[in-house]
Formats: sequence, C-alpha cells, structure tokens
Amino acid sequence: MMKMLSDAGLEAVIGLEIHAQMLTETKIFCGCSTAFGAEPNTQTCPVCIGMPGVLPVLNRRVVEFAVKTGLAMNCRITPYSRFARKNYFYPDLPKGYQISQYELPICEKGHLDIHINGESRRIGITRIHMEEDAGKNIHQKDGSYVDLNRTGVPLLEIVTEPDIRTPQEAALFMKKLRAILRYLGVCDGNMEQGSLRCDANVSLRPAGSTGLGTKTEIKNINSFRFVEKALEYEIKRQVKVLRDGGDIIQETRLWDSETGTTNSMRSKEEAHDYRYFPEPDLVPLQIEEDWIKQIRETLPELPDQKMKRYQEEFGLPEYDCEILTEERPVAEWFERAVKAGGSPKAVSNWMMTDILRLMNETGTEITELRITPEMLASLIGLIEKGTISGKIAKMVFNDMYTTGKDPETIVQEKGLVQISDAGELEGTIQEILDAHPDEVGRLKAGDKKLIGFFVGQVMKATKGKANPKMVNEIIRKKIS
Repeated sequence: MMKMLSDAGLEAVIGLEIHAQMLTETKIFCGCSTAFGAEPNTQTCPVCIGMPGVLPVLNRRVVEFAVKTGLAMNCRITPYSRFARKNYFYPDLPKGYQISQYELPICEKGHLDIHINGESRRIGITRIHMEEDAGKNIHQKDGSYVDLNRTGVPLLEIVTEPDIRTPQEAALFMKKLRAILRYLGVCDGNMEQGSLRCDANVSLRPAGSTGLGTKTEIKNINSFRFVEKALEYEIKRQVKVLRDGGDIIQETRLWDSETGTTNSMRSKEEAHDYRYFPEPDLVPLQIEEDWIKQIRETLPELPDQKMKRYQEEFGLPEYDCEILTEERPVAEWFERAVKAGGSPKAVSNWMMTDILRLMNETGTEITELRITPEMLASLIGLIEKGTISGKIAKMVFNDMYTTGKDPETIVQEKGLVQISDAGELEGTIQEILDAHPDEVGRLKAGDKKLIGFFVGQVMKATKGKANPKMVNEIIRKKIS
C-alpha cells in the first residue's frame, strides 16, 4: 500500500471517529436498562422515545466514565462543558434530534502512542464527548422495523487528529483504544454487537505537503480487519480517480464486507447542516478538580505501563509482554500464577501456547477455564523439581483441563512421577544399548544424532517417565 502511494506521489491522511457504548446499567438520560439482546422496544420509556413534555436527567456514571477515559488517553478534562442538540431526521431517532456535545466537549487534546515496524507513532486525540445512541433499523423482506431499545444508550465519541498515515496504523490504534476501554471497564469492546463502532475519514495529498485533500467518510466499520480493508480499498479508489484526472467528492460511503468495496451513501454533511444549539433541558456541566483527582486515583495499570513493568520486573521479551497485556483478565491471570510461585518466563510460555490455545479452541474466557493460575504454577514447580518431565507435563495439563484436578493429584493417581533413580535407569538403558549394537557402533564413531534415538527409546520403554536429562548423561557416559 505504501509503495503504491509513493509511486503515485501521494500519501494518505486518516482520522477516526470511534463510538463506544458505555457499560452503565441504565441509559444516559433515563432509568431504562442498557442490557443487550432484549426483545425489541421493551427497554424504553417516554424520555428515551422522545414523548412531549419529558425532561432528561444526566446519569452521573456516564460523566465518570468519560472523565476516566479522557485521563487514560492523556486528555485535558474541561471543567466546564455542555450538551447540544444535533438535529436530523431518521426513523430510529424519535425526537428528531440527538443530545450530544459540540463546541464544549468534556475531554480535549489527548493522544495515544502506537508501535509499528519498530517505531513509536503518536496519534493525537482531538476530543472525547458524551452523547446518546440512536435506535436500530431492521430491514426484512416484509418491511422495515425500528427497535428503540438502543435509543439513549450512553456513547463516548472519540475523535482523532488526522495523524494516521496507513490502514495498518488505523487498525493498531483501534486495537489499543479497545484494550484501554476494556481495562477501564468503560466499554466491552464487542464490535460484532455494535458496542464499538468506527467511522474513518481519509484523503490524499502530495507526499511531504501539509495541506489536506478532499476527504471521504467510511461509516460503521465493525472489525479491526474491516477497518484495514476498507481504508485500503478507499485509498486505492481515490488514487485511481486522481490518476484518471478526476476529482474526489466529499461524501459518506458505506463499507461492503462481502464485495470488499466502499459505495456512495450520501454527500457529506457539514456541522451547520445539523443546526447545533445548546440543549435547553440540561444545565451546563461543571466538574470540580477534586472529583477528577478521585477518578484519576481509580485508574488501573494500563497496557503500556504493564508492558514496561513486565519487561523490567520479569525480564520478559517485548512480544510476550504485548500478548500478555492485551486483555486485563489475561494479565491478571499471569500475575496470579507468578505470585503463586511460577517462574515468569515459564508461565508466559505455557500461557501463550497451551492456555491461549484452549481459549481459542473452546471460545472460553480465561476466567472460565478449569485450570487456575495456582494450578499452572504448581505444574511448573513439578517440572522444575524433576518430579515430572516436560512431556508428562503436557499430559497432566490436558487432564487438569478436563477434570479440574490439581497437578499433584493427577501425578499421584496416574503414577506419573519421573524416574530419576540412576540405578533403575541404567538397567533399562543398558538393555536398549545391547539391543542396538549397530547404532552403538555408529554413535561411538561420531554419529552424535543417535543420542536422540536412544533417549527416545528409553522414554518409550519407561512410558515417558524417565528423566531425559539423566538419560542423556548416562548414555554419554556409557558410550564414552
């Protein structure tokens, strides 16, 4: 993609507008439930469906979540902000306007850093503001329907600066943003259910210039892969238009994941099209510094901080740290296993292979696994003490998953204790050497790879119980 743009003498300028549904129990201006999946139009009231004469009441937890998100994303929390009416008509917007924030948002001028190709890139955040979600249109063969359950669900809109240059950077930014929101407990980040949605603005300009070209907006992209694919397609489309001597039209386009294309939806609206004006039914919002300080003190250790600590405290490589800190429950599981006595690198290795494999195969969250962090630490301890071999440990691990039993119990019940008695091993080894005189001769002549053959024969004869390190030493001693 970047080579193509370079050949065309152009570079992409990308900005994202991300909508995150907040994990509050009730809606932003009324007491209706925000639970996902209820029967259509069962979680509504006169306030959220816009009946005449009703008044909104602001949910305090929504403001708390907005401040928490702004702090985590290095924003300035504005002490004075206010809501505005954004006027437009759509069947899923029963009031005919959306209560949002416009000229005075709650958070401004933040940033997040992403890492790509060994470099750090800082992406500015223009603003974060609160608003209410609209309902949902459902189109079927027999007609179109409107479900207003989602109407009034609290949203955070996070708007970046046009600092992103490639589709890959856009996807990385989205992943990092989602991880932070999930760490904070502000949003579940479920893109398939629509609780995290992305609109992308993209334009092209001559490489090296500072001006901005005519942009198009791609609406409602609901996965990291589609963010990348939609931007790749749109950039190619714009390059072709410009190469053919055409002009880019400022418009809103929809991403079609089945065809892998973007298609024109409507001309792009400007702010004045929405006739923003201050919301008359809500007083301006004033946030005291003491409350901001209290919220700051509740912030958890975020992914970047954890990554740095894991590298410094546990000596783990960057790749391990990145995988372990991507999800907060995974990071907490890792730390519990280390606290229980597992060596950090051994815990990391087991988690990134066997634990994450189980999670992916079964679609299970790490907190739902039968294997606990303490059980994994105990398993690692059995290996390090020489009680069981690494090969036996894999068998024990599988039994831990299926039965929920601790590793010591499984080892004792199945008689899996590793044979580390030199006298017992020497007899078995001698029998195998005597049974393979030709191989012994080749080994003595310098064919060192046959060591592995004999170790394998011993492990087979002892059903995997022999201490492989001791077997190796005894074979070498006998041959020499």
